[in-house]
Amino acid sequence: MAVSQSDIALAARLADAAGAAIRPYFRAEHGVEAKEDQSPVTLADRAGEEAMRKLLIAERPMDGIIGEEFGVREGTSGRQWVLDPIDGTRAFIAGRPVFGTLIALVDNGWPVLGVIDQPIINERWVGVTGRQTLFNGKPATTRICRELNQAILATTSPALFDDGQLHAFEHLDAQVMSTVLGGDCYNYGCVASGWLDIVVEAGLKLHDFAALVPVIEGAGGRMCDWQGDPLHAGSKGEVIAAGDPARIDDILDAMACRGH
Repeated sequence: MAVSQSDIALAARLADAAGAAIRPYFRAEHGVEAKEDQSPVTLADRAGEEAMRKLLIAERPMDGIIGEEFGVREGTSGRQWVLDPIDGTRAFIAGRPVFGTLIALVDNGWPVLGVIDQPIINERWVGVTGRQTLFNGKPATTRICRELNQAILATTSPALFDDGQLHAFEHLDAQVMSTVLGGDCYNYGCVASGWLDIVVEAGLKLHDFAALVPVIEGAGGRMCDWQGDPLHAGSKGEVIAAGDPARIDDILDAMACRGH
């Protein structure tokens, strides 16, 4: 099923609703707690997802919902809205506006619409399969990167890699011009807008990466797993985003020593 204009408008309203719920907690009392996996969660995470789920249940009752905080609501349409109210909770609790709300529409396992929304500095990327990605309503385009040694690489934290993944990442890191740490989903928006060249991460869940794929690819880049295969609902969470698709093989070659 194609993405409709009403789907795109709804995604924007979801981002608006999440942002309205999240902003009062930023640099304020946010009630941080540790989840079972020891990752942090705040009142803002829960409020943002609740606001989005309320809208979806009212307006897309046949669609499923997959949310980081409140799990799965089954649907019957073959489509799921995949929600991460705050991707980058550690940045949020530190008062750093480099987190984002992620909203994806997944059709039969494939991401077809994605939103990266930064509600504090009011930056929003919207990607739809077959369309140009928009950044605050204007076209976003990745940049050409002719050699790995010209590339700026980003990852949230090397501590999130296992030993084999870290080994692979370090080989890539040794071949690029520079590497920046931190940023979570915000890094992918920066790739889409041509400010970064590569993001490499592992251990991501569907709610972490589904929204990123249409954004990156609609801006002229490419996303894949560490074997070079397209990302879908069954992917294991090792992801590469490249602003210049011509560098994918170079990236994979550089990381081929991974030991897992």
